[in-house]
Amino acid sequence: MKPDVMDHVVVGMSGGVDSSVAAAKLVDDGYHVIGVMLRLWSDEKAGAENRCCTLESTQIAKQIAANLGIPFYVINAQEQFHSTVVRYFADSYYDGFTPNPCVICNRTIRWGYLLDIARSLGANYLATGHYARIRKDSNDGYQLMRGIDGGKDQSYVLSMLNQEQLSQTLLPLGDYHKEQVREMARAYHLPVSERPDSQDLCFLAGGDYREFLQRYFENDTTSGEIVDRSGVVLGKHDGLQGYTIGQRKGLKLSSAEPYYVMAIDRKKNQLVVGHHDELGRTSFTVTGINWISGEAPTSDLQVNVKIRYRSSLHPAIIHPDNNTALVELKQPVRDITPGQFAVFYMDDIVIGAGVIGTGLPEKD
Repeated sequence: MKPDVMDHVVVGMSGGVDSSVAAAKLVDDGYHVIGVMLRLWSDEKAGAENRCCTLESTQIAKQIAANLGIPFYVINAQEQFHSTVVRYFADSYYDGFTPNPCVICNRTIRWGYLLDIARSLGANYLATGHYARIRKDSNDGYQLMRGIDGGKDQSYVLSMLNQEQLSQTLLPLGDYHKEQVREMARAYHLPVSERPDSQDLCFLAGGDYREFLQRYFENDTTSGEIVDRSGVVLGKHDGLQGYTIGQRKGLKLSSAEPYYVMAIDRKKNQLVVGHHDELGRTSFTVTGINWISGEAPTSDLQVNVKIRYRSSLHPAIIHPDNNTALVELKQPVRDITPGQFAVFYMDDIVIGAGVIGTGLPEKD
């Protein structure tokens, strides 16, 4: 997209290589760029900083903005982040679901709170360093597409954005591979070209999510039964919020063949387990679907579906019904986890995404 002389863009900066190169490239392309870092909530009980906005990262982002000659602001979003992302994360586990807080953060914090800030600063666009692409379709709508670098593609975590948000978004890195971006950082003389990528949830700061949940809920844990699919009691759990679908370690069950978590039943306060060969599923439901086009399909579709951010694409047929759908997989898939997002692709185009519903693998 060629900038107009009046185009202003806010870049969400983190002090990492991706957001820094995105800012530099937009300056190079002729945009009026403003750098913004959000100060996000961190777990004070663990004495840790939020990885997206450590003191070191803030200083690096500030220096890069100065080198690029752009304004730079740090804005406190701790309350908004905690009330939407952290509470969603903790409450989901408490209710027996396994959440993806990054998807919610992008929808409510970056393309909610930060996009509002961008508008208040007079910006036409919000830009980030995500590896995904946006293009106009033949009806002047906006399509979300996978990034060119399949290993870094982040379209999954942007899949809950709507047409209005996409229309005001620039993703400068979607057409590049990661190593190209690092080369661009060197060419722009940015002191972040070798900074490693952050892999963990930002507010956990490298800690274990079970320890975080124990601190978050303090004494609000209720032990209960561990049962198999027939209801036979096999042991006791120490609180359902410490488990996720597919988990094997930490069950403390004696068996010649290891058990895996198959379902979490909050109503009965039970953990349902089974053996490896019981994990596969060929269908599941998806609710709260965000159809990228803004309109739900009126007929069945052949798609590829991702059930987790780092999972493979699985061929499937979806049977849509407004903002819900039944997904029928061509082959059984393990670890289909209630609370995670299922994202639907046709070729490289994201057509929709929603939350995987509850349920157990089908019995033979």
